[in-house]
This record gives sequence, structure tokens and C-alpha cells, in this order.
Amino acid sequence: MTLNCIAKELKKHSKILIFSHNRPDGDTLGSAFALKLALESMGKIADVVCPQGVPEKYKVLKFIGKVLSPGDAVGLYDCHISVDCASEMMLGDSYGLYVRNQNTINVDHHVSNERYAKMNYVEDRASCCEIIYNLISELGVCISVDIAESILLGIITDTGNFMHSNVTENTFSVASKLVAYGADSHKIAYAMFKSQKLERAKLYAHVINNMRLFEDGKIAIISVFKSDFEKFYATQDMTEGFIDFPLSVDGVEVAVSIMESRENCYKVSLRSKGKINVSEIASSFGGGGHVLASGCVICGFYEDVKEKIIRAISINF
Repeated sequence: MTLNCIAKELKKHSKILIFSHNRPDGDTLGSAFALKLALESMGKIADVVCPQGVPEKYKVLKFIGKVLSPGDAVGLYDCHISVDCASEMMLGDSYGLYVRNQNTINVDHHVSNERYAKMNYVEDRASCCEIIYNLISELGVCISVDIAESILLGIITDTGNFMHSNVTENTFSVASKLVAYGADSHKIAYAMFKSQKLERAKLYAHVINNMRLFEDGKIAIISVFKSDFEKFYATQDMTEGFIDFPLSVDGVEVAVSIMESRENCYKVSLRSKGKINVSEIASSFGGGGHVLASGCVICGFYEDVKEKIIRAISINF
């Protein structure tokens, strides 16, 4: 499957529903809204559906925030396309809606992608937005400032402001073109990495203070519980980026974030410096992602979840 084939399919349809993943981040939102803007410039109707609301910080871009919940996406769409979603599970409560349409497309950059759609395009890139840039070019759409900033949002967030090892020559090439189109890289980077609410700052200090090391300092684990959110009046989306600190500690090879999403159920995020393939570890628990960054959901008592993760990582040293 080529991007040209995906573009030809999208051109056939007049009403398209774009799916972003559960707990939306900058890459899925940037991909979705860049595609929405591009399709609308072609005279098509394009909506974005997301099982959860958009975190406040992404609203630094004025056109981001108007998403439909799965229950609000009424009416018939000619085509459903998911962006930055490696598996059906990542669609969350939107999954039932997604599979109602026979014309499904999946565009993603995760190596663990399950190819769950009728048409799948998966390419190992630093961000899904890099692929969306090429897809929009295949559509023949002129890149507006809003489209450029939407794509740059995904690139900046998924590369840690160009600090992650997933950055390539292509990443910089696309980013430079987006800036040439008028995207404000400083505005986006500041909002993503420098600006934060007091509630997040207090939660972050608490979580990092309780970081624990295992396997002679090779594994660092941070944990966030429902009681922590209540104590600091914080929300789950505020934890984005927390995992970057434990990975920065000398000697740590794998950083783990265990976040309680509901009683006896935890969202586990894994990051690696390169010696350990965390995609394989996440896959063993039904998740997936990249070699250096992956995630999964594990249910059970906290201590049991933690021990399972430590055991799965330890056998790789």
C-alpha cells in the first residue's frame, strides 16, 4: 500500500471521519487536524473523533479542540481513517464506531502496528505527522500556516523537541519546510515543554520524589495513583512528559511509568535508551509501540503489576 493509493481513496469520498487515539497526544491530534484542514480545503466534510477531550495545552493552536465524542459522531461518513493508532485497542471507546464503516484506513508510524484496517500504510518515522505531511502532498493540497503548525505540533511532541533518538534527516527536512510555510516553532515548543499549571508542577514534584530504582539502578519506576490526582487537583493528561526525567538519570536503561487509570488497572509507559526493546515487552502484555517507546495496560494489584514489569525487563539484561 502506498500513500498515493491512500490519497486516491480519500479523493473518492466527500465526508470523512478521522480517528485519534485514546489519551490524545500532540502527534495524533496534529495528524488528525492537519488532515482535517487539508480535506476541508478540498471541499470535503471532515470531522475528528476522539474518545477523550483534548488536553488544554494543545489548544495553543486555535483550531485544535473541536473534536467529537464517539456518541456525537452521528450520520453516515464515506470513510473512516485512523491516525497514529497502532492497534484497535488504542481507539478506545471509538472502536465500535470505527468498524461500522467498510472503508477503513490506518495511517501510522509504529512498528508494532496490527494492520487492522482495510487499507494500511505504516512507515517507521519519528512521528505520524511526518507521514501526514507526505499524504497531504499526495492530495495536492497547498500547506497553509494552520496545517503547517498542526504537523509541526506532532513532530515536536513525538521527538521531545528534537531531542529523542528517533529524529532523522527527514524529520529536520520536514520541520524546516513547515517553518518556511509559517509555522511558529517557538510558540509550539514553549507551550509543550516550558509552560505548565501549578497543579502539574506539584504532581510532578511528588511523583519524581517517589521514583524507585531496581536492578542496580538500570530500571527506574515512577508511579501515579488516583489519590495523587485528587490530592493535587490534577488530571491524567498532565502526566505527559513525566517519564522523560527517570530516563535521563545516569545508569538507567529503562524508565517505567505506572499510572492508575481505574481501580486495579494501570497504564504502563516504557522508555529505553537503546539496549532494551521495550516494544517487545509491551507486546507481551498486549500493548506495543516503538523499540524505544511503548506502552500497555495491565490489570491487577499495583505490587503485582510492578513485579511483572520488572521481571519482563530484567530477563533482557
